Amino acid sequence: MDTIQVQTDDFNVQQHYDALRQCNHQAGAVVFFVGTVRDMNLDSQVQALELEHYPGMTEHSLQQIVAAARRRWPLLNVRLVHRVGKLSLGEQIVFVGVSSAHRQAAFEACHYIMDWLKTDAPFWKKEHTHEGPRWLEARADDQQAKDRWRDSHE
Repeated sequence: MDTIQVQTDDFNVQQHYDALRQCNHQAGAVVFFVGTVRDMNLDSQVQALELEHYPGMTEHSLQQIVAAARRRWPLLNVRLVHRVGKLSLGEQIVFVGVSSAHRQAAFEACHYIMDWLKTDAPFWKKEHTHEGPRWLEARADDQQAKDRWRDSHE
């Protein structure tokens, strides 16, 4: 059973890790990624990151990304939590966790989901810097990371 959540509240990494382990004893591998707000981007000091989304559309997009990962790898469970709202430095933004019988599938699926989140998930990101707020777009290297998956299986 997949868990996909978009929320303002912080999440507990241990609870999500435990859920991935407890759901299925066939899992030989659990891999997860946690993204956090960093202090520097585009040569500017970042004070905070603000994420907006369109409810319903965002969850649907995340479900499509997870479904695409499931078509490529034999995954047992997937947990995807993405926060929205204004986040301070060091706060957690996203949790992507997958379990699979084998580590290669778990590593690749987690990486794949993150690469597609960066480019295709409908989140609008605004950084607050000392120079003022600015909207962010997907970067060229994020697009290249996603295209790598497209080229490898399609």
